[in-house]
Amino acid sequence: MKHSRKIGLLVLVLFTTSFAFAQTEALKVVVNNLAFYKQKNDLKFLANAKKSADSLIVTRSDSSDIEKNVYRLIVNSSILYTDSLNKLNQPEGFLDQTAALFDKMSAKQKAYKYQAELDYSKRCLTNTYIRKGFLFTRNGDFAKAAASFQQAKKYAPDYKPINSYIAFASNKQGNLQDAAKYYNNLIKTDSTKIEYLEAATAVYKSMGDTAKALQVIKKGRKLLPADKQLLQDEANIYNNKKDYKSLEPLLGELIDNNSNNAEVTFVAANCYDHLNQYDKAESLYLRTIELNGSAYEPVFNLGLLYFKKSTFKSNNNDKNITSAILWLEKANEMAPGDKKCLELLQLAYTKTGNQNQLNRVNNKLEQLTN
Repeated sequence: MKHSRKIGLLVLVLFTTSFAFAQTEALKVVVNNLAFYKQKNDLKFLANAKKSADSLIVTRSDSSDIEKNVYRLIVNSSILYTDSLNKLNQPEGFLDQTAALFDKMSAKQKAYKYQAELDYSKRCLTNTYIRKGFLFTRNGDFAKAAASFQQAKKYAPDYKPINSYIAFASNKQGNLQDAAKYYNNLIKTDSTKIEYLEAATAVYKSMGDTAKALQVIKKGRKLLPADKQLLQDEANIYNNKKDYKSLEPLLGELIDNNSNNAEVTFVAANCYDHLNQYDKAESLYLRTIELNGSAYEPVFNLGLLYFKKSTFKSNNNDKNITSAILWLEKANEMAPGDKKCLELLQLAYTKTGNQNQLNRVNNKLEQLTN
């Protein structure tokens, strides 16, 4: 399943906020370095800003000073967002340490005074955790990817694409219940995307919950009635369950969408065959063979169809049994070891009284048995 990696809603424009304490004298060096970074786009100014911000935290009192620590938070989160290649050589736990600092500062009573600054840092943290999750995904470490996306969701709970990232990583780990849960969050609204519906359907089918898969598909088809893939998914479920009554209403549109698809044409033919609509089945079996002459099943099924018709009371019994033998012999050429086909030929030649051909078929069956 494919996921967009554009985080459009979270794109940040660094240092455009007029921070509440930007004029504080004690933080002027930090402020100046942030301004220089914005002007010159040189990471050394972020490094200088961090050095200055860290130097402000000396005593226990400094450690609890919300103003100084929020500015440290701005600097650290800016580095995390900007320095994706870690050219400033921050330690391994720098992201988690910064997240912990954010949690601590946002829990303080006076946090409301610094809402713009905290929101800025929160967006930086979200983007960084998502970027890290994508890196783990590319490296095939889906457990760490899921954990990183979970952290991103903590800071941006309303950003719905994160649910798809978690669902994807969970699915890759085989955590189907978790994947289903997050896909469900994505498909609840009428503005859901087709890829989410398809992914949720695939997860439920992997879990063996075809009822839930059908529920998702039907919701999707109401929202997107012209979507061909959802129609195909619904038809496949009915076909696999041999629920031909439910499949029949879909066949007209299915065939129109796949007029040159041998597999879809065969599914339709087989459905009509099981519903005793033999004329439609016959026509579609012939069309399937026309589209794919090497496929065994439509040839065998067509022979079987004619054999069944030969048992009905009609004026065409001779024609039907002749057609049955013709197609069953063709099927036997394609799969000489198929016992079911030989047994049908045995019945057909018994019906016509053709002893020579019956003896030949009996000998083949005997060889297969021995």
